[in-house]
Amino acid sequence: MLVLTRAAGEEIIIGDDIRIKILASSGGQVRLGIAAPRAVEVHRAEIYKRLVLERERSQCAANTGR
Repeated sequence: MLVLTRAAGEEIIIGDDIRIKILASSGGQVRLGIAAPRAVEVHRAEIYKRLVLERERSQCAANTGR
């Protein structure tokens, strides 16, 4: 894991086309702005986990004929 320190207004770049900008931080929270191509899905971890579970359930149901 890469650990970075950034200030508001600074950016992190991933590959050629994903940019993460630090918008603000206060009270232990950080606001991020993420610019990525439309083909790249960007989700909070808890949402991503829920989507993966739903996909697995629908695949399992399709495989069992339910």
